[in-house]
Amino acid sequence: MSENPDVRGCVIPLSLHYNVTDHTWIMVGDDGLVTLGMTDIAQNLAGPLLHCKPKKPGSVRAKGRPIATVESSKWVGPVKTPISGEIVEINDVLTQDAATINRSPYKAGWIVKLRPSDLEEEMKLMVTGQEAVEAYRTKIEADDIQACDHVEGFEA
Repeated sequence: MSENPDVRGCVIPLSLHYNVTDHTWIMVGDDGLVTLGMTDIAQNLAGPLLHCKPKKPGSVRAKGRPIATVESSKWVGPVKTPISGEIVEINDVLTQDAATINRSPYKAGWIVKLRPSDLEEEMKLMVTGQEAVEAYRTKIEADDIQACDHVEGFEA
C-alpha cells in the first residue's frame, strides 16, 4: 500500500492526522511542536492561491479558530486550527508565494507551527492512516468533489 494513497486524485498521506471537516492536517514533531497545513483537497477547492496571511507568532489560538487567511481568485477564507495552542513559527515563504501550498500542501506549504495546549485530547477527534482515507472517501463522494487538479511540480 502506498504511503500517500489518493481518492479521486486527492493525496492523503497516511502519516498525518486530519480534521476532515475543515480540511486541515497536523504532524507532531519530536520536539512536541505541531506543524499544521491545508490538505490537498483544500488547496484544490480553493484553486491557485494568491495570498496567505498567517496569525503572528505568540498568538494563542483555540481549537476551531483561524490560524491564517488564504485567498484565491475564487475564494477567501480562514484556515482553522484543529488543536489549541500558541503559534511559535510561521512559514514565511507563504507570505511571498502562497501558491507553495498548491505545489506542496504537505511539505513546503505548511502554514504554522504550534505549541499545543491539549494535544492528547484534541487528537482524539482527528483521523489518521486508513481511517483518514476512508473518511475522505466518504466526504469527497458526499460533497461530489471532483478529482484534484495538481499544478506543475506538485509533491505529496
